[in-house]
Amino acid sequence: MTKLVNDPSDFPAQLVEGFIEANRRYVRPVFGGVVRATKSTPGKVAIITGGGTGHYPAFTGWVGAGLVDGAVTGNIFSSPSGSQAYSVGKAADQGGGVIIGFLNYAGDVLHFGQGAERLRADGLEVRTCVVTDDVASAPMDQWNTRRGIAGGLPVLKMASAAAEEGMNIDEVVGVFEKANSRVRTFGVAFSGCTLPGASEALFEVPAGQMGVGLGVHGEPGIYETERGTADDIAGLLVDKLLEERPDGADGRVVAVLNGLGAAKYEELFVTYTSVAARLRKAGLDLVEGEVGEFMTSLDMGGVSLTLIWLDDELERLYLAPCDTAAYKRAPLMHEPLPDDVTFNVEPEALTVRREGSEASRAAAKHIVEHLRRINEQLVANEARLGELDAIAGDGDHGIGMVRGSRAAVEAAEELVASGAGAQTALVGAGDRWSERAGGASGALWGAALTAAGNALGDDDEVDAAAQARALRALVSSIQSLGGAELGDKTMFDAQIPFVTAFEGAVAAGESASAAWKAGAQAATDAAEASAELEPKRGRARVLSQRSVGHADPGATSFALIARTVAEHCD
Repeated sequence: MTKLVNDPSDFPAQLVEGFIEANRRYVRPVFGGVVRATKSTPGKVAIITGGGTGHYPAFTGWVGAGLVDGAVTGNIFSSPSGSQAYSVGKAADQGGGVIIGFLNYAGDVLHFGQGAERLRADGLEVRTCVVTDDVASAPMDQWNTRRGIAGGLPVLKMASAAAEEGMNIDEVVGVFEKANSRVRTFGVAFSGCTLPGASEALFEVPAGQMGVGLGVHGEPGIYETERGTADDIAGLLVDKLLEERPDGADGRVVAVLNGLGAAKYEELFVTYTSVAARLRKAGLDLVEGEVGEFMTSLDMGGVSLTLIWLDDELERLYLAPCDTAAYKRAPLMHEPLPDDVTFNVEPEALTVRREGSEASRAAAKHIVEHLRRINEQLVANEARLGELDAIAGDGDHGIGMVRGSRAAVEAAEELVASGAGAQTALVGAGDRWSERAGGASGALWGAALTAAGNALGDDDEVDAAAQARALRALVSSIQSLGGAELGDKTMFDAQIPFVTAFEGAVAAGESASAAWKAGAQAATDAAEASAELEPKRGRARVLSQRSVGHADPGATSFALIARTVAEHCD
C-alpha cells in the first residue's frame, strides 16, 4: 500500500473528496465529513458516526437511506475533532434529535463527546453511544471497555432502521444498546498495514504466523500463533465467538466475514464455507451470511468474523432495506424459489453401462496405471510448468494439469473397479479432467481423452495399431477443438511429431513399446524446439516476444506425459 499518493499529509482529505465526487447521489460535503444527499423524514432521529479514515467503507460508505445520516472524517486512524462532529450533526439533524454512534476509542470518546455538548448548547437533544464488539480487547465482565471494530456496521444498521421506522430517540438508543450487547467480533492479522507515504508497515507478523485479536487502527494482535489453513482460522474465530453467546439468545445469527484490506474475496469465500458449516454444526440458525470488506485497516492482511445474535426485533431491523454507496439491502425483485426446489450440485455420476470385454478391461487397468504415473510426474513438475506458463501467460498450467490428471486417475480407478473397458475409463477420465482442471488445456485434454476412448471402444483388443488410431484421434480432437496449427507454439507442436513417429513405428512393424519410445523422443525434441517459436494463440500471443527462448508449457507437459508412458510401456 499505498502507491497512488500525492502529498501523504493531504491523503485523508483527498480520499474523502474523491469519494464525494464518485458518490454524489448518496452524499453531500459538509465541514468535517458528509451527510445524506437524499431527503429524510422530518422529525426522524438522525444518526451520525465517524472516526479516522483508512477504514473504507467505514464510515462514509455507510451514509444513505436506511443507514446513517452523516459521517465525520478524521485523519488516517485519528479521531475527528469536536467541531467536525458538531458540524456534521447540525447538518444531519431532522428535528428528532441526534445520536452519535462510534467505536470505543479514547480519542473518539473525547471528541464526539465535545461535539455532543456543542450540539446540546444549540438546543438539540443528543445522545452518544459506543460500539464495544471486539472480544479480544477485554474480558466479558468488562465488555463496556472493549474496542469497537467491524461490529459497528450491524449495530448502526439496526439502530438506523429503528430511526427510519419512526422510533423516538430513547427507543433508538435502546435498540443501539441491545444490538451492541448481541454483536461480537474476533479477528486475526497476517500482515500489518502501511500508512500513506511510509516505507514500512506499522507492525510485522513472522512468516507462517498470524496475530490474534487485532485492532483496526494498525494495532497488532494480542498474541501470535501458527497461521494454518482457512479451515483452521475459521475454527479459531467461530470457537471464540461461540464462547460469548449472549444470555437468552435463541440461536438465530448473522455471520459477517470481513476482509481487512489485503484479503481477497476469493480467500474470504473459501474461509466462509468453513464458518457456515461450523455454525450449523453448533446448532445455530444461520439467517444471513455476508462476506466482503465492511471495515478495513488500509492494506492490512487479515480477517475478522462478526456474529450478530438476533431476536425478532433485531432480525426485522437488520433485514430492513438500506441504500448507501458501499452497503445495500433491497427486497428481491422476484419471489424466492420454494425450499423444496433443489438442483443437482454434483457432476453426473460415473457409471459403467456395459461391462467391457476381458481384453478391454485389461487395457483399462493399464490405462489407470499410466494415468497414475502421469499425475505423479505432473505433480513433480508442477512448479516448472507454472514458471514456463508465467513467462507470457497466467502461470496456471502446472496447477491445471495436476488437478486434471488427479481427477482423471480417480475417475478411471472408480470405473475400472466396476468393470469398465478402455473407452468407458478414458471417457470418464476425460470428463473429470475437464471439470477439475478448467481453462483451455483442461477442455482440450478432456476432449482428447474422450476421443481416444471412443476410438478404442470397450470390446476390442488394444494392440499397437489400436493405440495408433486412438492417439491420432486424440491429436485430431485437440487440433479441431483448439484450431491450432504447427508453428503456433502450442501443445500441438509436440503432438504432431509424436503421433507421426508413433504411426511410423507401428507401420514398420515395431511393438507398441517401441512406438511409444519413438513418439516420446519426437515430442521431447519438438517441445524443446518450440522455444524458438512465437506464440500465435492463447494468452501468450499478447506477450509473444517474452516467450521466445522458452519452451511452450503445453508442449512441454505433453512431452513429459509421452515419456512417462514410454518408460513404463511393456
